[in-house]
Amino acid sequence: MSLPAPFLPMSRAEMEHLGWDACDVVLVTGDAYIDHPSFGAALIGRWWESLGYRVGIIAQPDWTSAADFARLGPPRLAFAVTAGNMDSMVNRYTSERKLRHDDAYTPNGEGGKRPDRAVVVYAQRCREAFKGVPIILGGIEASLRRLAHYDYWSDTVRRSVLVDAKADFLVYGNGESAAAEILARLKTGAYPHDLNDIRGTAVLCKTIPDGWSEVDCSQTDPPPPRENDKQVLRLPSFETLKNDAKAVAQATRVLYLETNPAHARPLVQRHGDREVWVNPPALPLTTAELDRVYELPFIRRPHPTYGKAHIPAWEMIKTSVTILRGCFGGCAFCSITAHEGRVVQSRSPQSIVGELEKIRDQSPKFSGTISDLGGATANMWRMGCKDPAIEAKCRRLSCVYPTICKNLRTDHGPLRELYRIARQIPGIKRIFVASGLRYDLAMRDPDYIRDLMTHHIGGTFKVAPEHSEAGPLACMMKPGIDQYEQFQDLFRSFNKDRNLRLIPYFIAAHPGTRDEDMLALALWLKHNNMRVDQVQTFLPSPLSLSTAMYHSGLNPLHPLNSPETTPLPVAKGEKQRRLHKAFLRWHDPANHPLLRRALRTMGRADLIGNGKQCLVPFGRD
Repeated sequence: MSLPAPFLPMSRAEMEHLGWDACDVVLVTGDAYIDHPSFGAALIGRWWESLGYRVGIIAQPDWTSAADFARLGPPRLAFAVTAGNMDSMVNRYTSERKLRHDDAYTPNGEGGKRPDRAVVVYAQRCREAFKGVPIILGGIEASLRRLAHYDYWSDTVRRSVLVDAKADFLVYGNGESAAAEILARLKTGAYPHDLNDIRGTAVLCKTIPDGWSEVDCSQTDPPPPRENDKQVLRLPSFETLKNDAKAVAQATRVLYLETNPAHARPLVQRHGDREVWVNPPALPLTTAELDRVYELPFIRRPHPTYGKAHIPAWEMIKTSVTILRGCFGGCAFCSITAHEGRVVQSRSPQSIVGELEKIRDQSPKFSGTISDLGGATANMWRMGCKDPAIEAKCRRLSCVYPTICKNLRTDHGPLRELYRIARQIPGIKRIFVASGLRYDLAMRDPDYIRDLMTHHIGGTFKVAPEHSEAGPLACMMKPGIDQYEQFQDLFRSFNKDRNLRLIPYFIAAHPGTRDEDMLALALWLKHNNMRVDQVQTFLPSPLSLSTAMYHSGLNPLHPLNSPETTPLPVAKGEKQRRLHKAFLRWHDPANHPLLRRALRTMGRADLIGNGKQCLVPFGRD
């Protein structure tokens, strides 16, 4: 096997320097090429390279023609296409559908360097550049659009991106196993249309393969899987979903019921005269397999072609270390379950320490500070189900909601020991933990919180209660505000000599939220003397449970064919969404006229005035 390339080549000149006449696979990405394991294109590219393939990268190409997509010549095996580390629409537009003018994944933060719906555009240009070369879609944009889905930006249901991109494969999730198997089988001369059995992939087919029995899940939940029974679950078709919002909620519910790799079955969904066939999720990587991925020879820097350009996303994560994947929290608005899954996969302490030492020894101008030791979540390392047999049959959407499962290992002792070992590495002066903390889990080990506050937090400590009211919290699958208040008390008891500031995050306009709920949250914030500045309005990202709620007004957390199914309140119009956000910033004078009008309409004019019980002062609307 040849030595790894200094950087994966981005030009013919670099290929010739390596002695290559062609690439086996060409990666097309919407991000700048940064050879760091936090960037998906670099990670999968280095993974393929470790398996003996020649991998080139075309980063942020000019998509207005096919010319830029041909710069490395035709790949022998495939094009691999990703929008980058973020969905291109989330990257480009705010929750108010307003255009963003910057892009953290682009040199100097410049906006407009990738197209809307980048996966589709890039795939079409690859096809124009070299007809007949197989195309593999991957990354979070492909993952979250692998089936027909509600699209917030067009306010329509769109087809699977596999159909629109006219691609051969779609890899969802992190994808190392699937990516390796696809190239290995293409290398043997297999035809793309024959590769329909690879876990973690979606493909197009004309008919259901022989030997499978079909279970119609368009109206009801699928029955539990039966051993040795080849069942495929039939979702409502794209044509049905276009005109039936309840069917969107049902399809989303079935998808999430089938996310456990131990028992998940294939899903199939009709699009015109073709079927989108989604295989079960890839099996979780073992600790040794995950270590191997993160120990690949990353340079951990941007490609030299960018010179001294500032790339904000890299500046933020260049000294971070990923210690785990996945999250068993299952928050309804979060994309992690649909992408990485609920099974937490953890690296070994030895591998983590090795990466910390590599950062220390190889990072130019290293200051001794590690910006984050975490991942999808801060405090689930080495946690999971106590019993593999129970886990294999589990269909819970969350291991911690509505209560923490009795079968879940919640011991923070190994994580505290990892922090202790990391702190003792010579040359490492400070290690921060900046990933999101699941505080209801952390409260099971007050010593963990004390260690975190003593050694691993800067001036601020951010957590996400998201709301104060039971209705919205139930739709989010988040714990009650009483648990946040208990955590707040614990934080204050440990904070007497540390001068740390606790910053809670909240979401406005999440499905299930009434105007009265936002008012109650505003009053809770005022009572607790909180004036939050960083607030977010719910953004319906593709394929999340919360997005299905937003579109349908129904709750897919529960069976949708029961008589108890009732409509949810959903803030959709710009006026109501602005109001919900204004309640979060009740202290901002710019919001006072809007809030005064709303309070009068709600019959709560008693909250207008200069008294202590008032939310906003008197004034002109």
